[in-house]
Amino acid sequence: MGDEIEYKHFRQSDYQQFVAHLEDETALIKQWFDKRRFSSAPLMAGYELEAWLINNDGRPVPVNREFLELAGNAMLSPELARFNIELNVEPEALTGSVLSSFETKLNMLWQQCVQTARLLDSRFMGIGILPTLQNDDLTLKNISLLDRYRALNEQVLRQRKGLDIKLDINGTEHLRVTHKDVMLEAAATSLQIHIQVPQALAVRYYNASILLSAPMVAVSANSPCLFGKKLWQETRIPVFEQAVPAGGYGGAVSGPVQRVGFGTGYARESLFECFQENLEHFPVLLPVHYESDIAELKHLRLQNGTIWRWNRPLVGFDDDGTPHLRIEHRVCATNPSMLDNIANTAFFYGLVHYYASADVPAESLMPFTDVRDNFYRAAQLGLKHNVSWLGAHPDSLQNVILNRLLDEAETGLYKLGMEQEDVQRYLTVIQRRVEQNKTGSQWQLDFLNAHQDNRELLTLNYLNNQASGQPVHEWDLETIC
Repeated sequence: MGDEIEYKHFRQSDYQQFVAHLEDETALIKQWFDKRRFSSAPLMAGYELEAWLINNDGRPVPVNREFLELAGNAMLSPELARFNIELNVEPEALTGSVLSSFETKLNMLWQQCVQTARLLDSRFMGIGILPTLQNDDLTLKNISLLDRYRALNEQVLRQRKGLDIKLDINGTEHLRVTHKDVMLEAAATSLQIHIQVPQALAVRYYNASILLSAPMVAVSANSPCLFGKKLWQETRIPVFEQAVPAGGYGGAVSGPVQRVGFGTGYARESLFECFQENLEHFPVLLPVHYESDIAELKHLRLQNGTIWRWNRPLVGFDDDGTPHLRIEHRVCATNPSMLDNIANTAFFYGLVHYYASADVPAESLMPFTDVRDNFYRAAQLGLKHNVSWLGAHPDSLQNVILNRLLDEAETGLYKLGMEQEDVQRYLTVIQRRVEQNKTGSQWQLDFLNAHQDNRELLTLNYLNNQASGQPVHEWDLETIC
């Protein structure tokens, strides 16, 4: 979904033509999987980070087109809503000083964004869900001026036969709202961590990413509220799943095969299973016709881009044209500081490498259904969720991280050849955050409790704390604006 499309109102023949191309391209990558045509290059790292444009009162401001024109940076792109921006980074080898390199580049790009926003009399902010966001901000008047977003909205509603989209979240409080478009998706922003993997190891890394979803969503939680309601520790999860409620064939919106969801199981033999599922279980949303060589996989990649697994396999190409496999870990919210974001990235890379390279596949020790249930409970309860990690006695995720996962992440990072100073810097941030149970979400809830649920005051103080560069575990609850 990252590429723009040429949009018109689609005809039935467009769907038939797209499906024919999709079938051909799916058959082609099956041959590539069978013949091991995918890249065997060493691990590569990358990420995408989404952020908000707000005004001086902390309210969203729809100026991303003007912002992007002023910034003139290819590493920045629009998101669904006109008040959201995506930041990108050039991929780097997953070794050595890549983590501190990412932090340096992110800080530089972030400062450019802050300065560009000021030129538009606005502010730039990274948070999962903006506390001041209101239901009437999420209307088509604020959709980004790109054909792909307009087409996505129309096609989701077409598949739903015009039925309203209902958001119904039970958490600390209960939220129920109804929408006539997909703009609810714009309520949540995230950190999406990418890892390019050799084909021979792709199943292990994919399954390890799935396994780690519960601790990662808990440790990175930064979205406790929506429309003034206190809901889940990571409310992005139910928001996104309910915001694009177009399921598989036969209208299977609430079944196991969903366009936004945790997926249907571990990979068994290869990641081709996911692309076969894309073909067999999901109707085409955007039947765009491409005049391109079949080997570019334009139709397959677009179809995959309209299916949002929380751990999503991707196909790309190396500089020499060799196809490669990437895994996109999508569970983390955009976090309170750039240091927090890179610390989350480090924690994931260390753990995923540790478990993917373990002698005994970890997925053989924990059924997929348990992993899935742990993910949703961790999103709801955060670090306090009790889990039986790989068959151990039940304990809170807070204790599992402190007593086990931090050591495993450290081992994984050293096995990757990471710089010792970087390993200690970023994992210490995770350790302190977890020891104090002070995620972005918990800080927001504590601030609201201390200041009479004042969401505007929360937003402006969050923004000032973010500008300090300090990780969230060092923030206090005093007002500084």
